Amino acid sequence: MISEVYFTSMKINQGQSLLTKLEKLINRSGILQGIEKNDMVAIKVHFGERGNLAYIRPQFMRRVVDQVKKRGGRPFLTDANTLYVGSRSNAVDHLETAIENGFDYSVVGAPLVIADGLNGKDYVSVPVNLKHFQEVKIGSAAVHADALIAVSHFKGHEATGFGGTLKNLGMGLGSRAGKQQQHSDILPKVNEERCTACGKCRNWCPASAITVESKARIDANLCIGCGECAVTCTFKAIAVNWKTTPDVIQEKIVEYTVGALKGKEGKTGFITFVNNVSPLCDCVSWNDVPIVQDIGILASNDPVAIDQAAVDLVNQAHGNPHSVLGERHHETDKFRVIHPEVDWSVQLEYGERIGLGSRQYKLITLD
Repeated sequence: MISEVYFTSMKINQGQSLLTKLEKLINRSGILQGIEKNDMVAIKVHFGERGNLAYIRPQFMRRVVDQVKKRGGRPFLTDANTLYVGSRSNAVDHLETAIENGFDYSVVGAPLVIADGLNGKDYVSVPVNLKHFQEVKIGSAAVHADALIAVSHFKGHEATGFGGTLKNLGMGLGSRAGKQQQHSDILPKVNEERCTACGKCRNWCPASAITVESKARIDANLCIGCGECAVTCTFKAIAVNWKTTPDVIQEKIVEYTVGALKGKEGKTGFITFVNNVSPLCDCVSWNDVPIVQDIGILASNDPVAIDQAAVDLVNQAHGNPHSVLGERHHETDKFRVIHPEVDWSVQLEYGERIGLGSRQYKLITLD
């Protein structure tokens, strides 16, 4: 099967607006065709960690909301709480962070609903009967919605190579317990020669598994494998130590994506912004120089195809020598340069194998 993926570039003509181009993309792609009058429509978006500025601009979300309303839908913006200790680990902090980052009702035109409730315990166990999970724990607001639109920011990711639609849905809509299930094959390891005992890793550890004296120490019996300490360490003293292989977390994310989409056949759509392509997830409280120039926006009804198209566009683009790519900016597989231990293709191959979508696609470019 060859899926259709629609694309519009960030290049504009004088007097043209990217907001207008987004509307045209949504309408031409037909991703909202399944929405019916009075449908509750969950629009899954990453609100951005406090301090991170690479997330999707709220003004774009307003245009998505407006198009859903034109079809008679009743949209709300949603995300689930994080596993790590940050500014989005409970609904109160999460909503405050979202509003600080510009996702206020007056801007986006829709209410914000944290999918898994006040403290991450409001979820539905959805049967999937797959390789790693018989059932997955999905935030209840997403499960009970009639339709689901995922709006994703494409970027690098320390555990999956890149983060796109699959990551946004699978990890993003998993409850806190669900996120822990997905991360359970990761354990961190401290390089004592690099460790400065600054204590940042300890402060971000949700399991209180880290003590810091002359060096950081991680208690393997307490560690839940979220990997947040590895991302937080600015001295690169903590690396991911895979209990098995990095393939497993990618397959688990795909299975959670199956659960997030279950029961909404014909009523889902996906939009991906390939701009501000930062090396790490938007969950960190900063964002580094993009590894390529801003490319464009994609839309599709196939979550696998849209991720494949996004990674192809990034890898075909000129790398930024001023980014973490450095002297290797000319290499074809940019995500293997920045995350050499991760084969990002696993998530796409597994998604295709279990029938979630197709890696074969036709790119339809709009003016």
